[in-house]
Amino acid sequence: MTEADQSEPTVTSQSIFQGKILNLRVDTVRLPNGRLATREIVEHANSVCIVPLDQNNNVLLVRQYRKPTNGQLLEVPAGGIEDSEVSEETVLRELQEEVGYTAGTLKHLSSFWLAPGWCDEFMHAYLATDLHPSTLVADDDEFIDLVRVPLRDTLDLIASGAIQDAKSIAALLLAMRVVGDN
Repeated sequence: MTEADQSEPTVTSQSIFQGKILNLRVDTVRLPNGRLATREIVEHANSVCIVPLDQNNNVLLVRQYRKPTNGQLLEVPAGGIEDSEVSEETVLRELQEEVGYTAGTLKHLSSFWLAPGWCDEFMHAYLATDLHPSTLVADDDEFIDLVRVPLRDTLDLIASGAIQDAKSIAALLLAMRVVGDN
């Protein structure tokens, strides 16, 4: 079969839930063999994640409680792209809201699907350097602690399970590829 033969044309689509940050729809699709199947799809705005690196090669990570995990996660800063923004604007806004800095230099590391089996969110990862203090008011429902970690220690934090968030693991590994592990 060719790639075109692998598509799943939508036969019907039903909106199930409309929320503040996500929507849920159920699509009935036609499979390559002609049969019908159901696909549950979470619709979510595209997003960014950032590896902010200070002049001493420390990564500015955030620790915050995540209800779905019932625990605190150590993550790179991240957030959703708002309607009128391009991803670089989102990066600068999220840096100011979550870690209290802005960046003089941004480098796009990669872009990737977060959970393509059930969600349409596409994330852009950036390296942010030449950091300068600059704050914006944080979201009123986020309680974030700033954690500075030497970039060279992040591999050990990933291996030990101290960093368990997939976007953070991907972004940190991509940043290490660019910067090295010094």
